[in-house]
Amino acid sequence: MANNKSAKKRIQIAERNRLVNKSYKSTVRTLTKKTLANCEKYKQDPNLDNKNQVISSVNEAFSLIDKAVKKNVLHKNNGANKKSRINKLVKNFLISK
Repeated sequence: MANNKSAKKRIQIAERNRLVNKSYKSTVRTLTKKTLANCEKYKQDPNLDNKNQVISSVNEAFSLIDKAVKKNVLHKNNGANKKSRINKLVKNFLISK
């Protein structure tokens, strides 16, 4: 356990940052699943409204991944890998119909 004031403060800051990082990572996973669910929905019923839902969920996921990379929650290569994976899956769904 910490013995001085600065060490105690660093423990508090590290815990706060851990919770923020956890939130970002969890939201990235949620948005990825939401995007894939919208792709499945579009595959079942390919219309313009469903396509717009897919595109908006992709944009939302990409935006959050970029923010996480910017705040050093995710490494830049990890963020690029996640975006690439999402993009590849969405592309396959939109082309195959």
